[in-house]
Amino acid sequence: MTDWLYSYPKLYPGLLLKRYKRFFADVQMTSGEVVTAHCPNTGPMTGVSKIGSPVQLSKSDNPNRKLAYTLELIQVQEPEPTWVGVNTALPNRVVKLALEKFLFPELGDYTQVKGEVVYGKDKKSRVDFYLTGSEQQRPIYLEVKNTTWTQGNLALFPDTETTRGQKHLQELMEVMPHSRAVMLYFINRGDCPEFAPGDSTDPVYGKLLRQAIALGLEVLPCRFDVSPAGIRYLGLAKLKM
Repeated sequence: MTDWLYSYPKLYPGLLLKRYKRFFADVQMTSGEVVTAHCPNTGPMTGVSKIGSPVQLSKSDNPNRKLAYTLELIQVQEPEPTWVGVNTALPNRVVKLALEKFLFPELGDYTQVKGEVVYGKDKKSRVDFYLTGSEQQRPIYLEVKNTTWTQGNLALFPDTETTRGQKHLQELMEVMPHSRAVMLYFINRGDCPEFAPGDSTDPVYGKLLRQAIALGLEVLPCRFDVSPAGIRYLGLAKLKM
């Protein structure tokens, strides 16, 4: 019996030939056929989009889709062969399943989970999850960030400058102390026991993160084992600030 939080649909193996225009990836299938797959990841995918890497694709049966295949996983070879999840639509789905199973004891008791709740000064932002419990408990604003960039076995976020991420930190600071604010870093690979902010790519984000922590922001660097079979939760990485 496995403890998969999420099981992938049938996957198709291949080798990455090229990633371009952010949303496209050319892949050579094991049959020799070359297909263009949708790459559901707007970031640079630093260190995880090396040409020639083994990949896994899912395939849609929707005849109206322009691209039938979706890039789901890439296998990196350093520091050891490891599957990395690159579909950024999945982390929130997996976190929702984990919240429903109460897999994060750090969050305490809550009874209701709402997604995409409007918040922020201008009410133009949406927090990924809003958790509530009894009247005596402070509500929790929980934001999820997908994390795939590493240096050795140290996971880092972000892998590029992110003004959107900076804004999320500023908005989370504004809900405290009347509410709890939680930043959950979804480490989308199983080989990183430690996590730190990516100061070299976005020093402003790192500064804001430290400022938010000083005000009470709770940080959950969550490790996930990712393989073609599925995704399971491994626990927290050590936070290095």
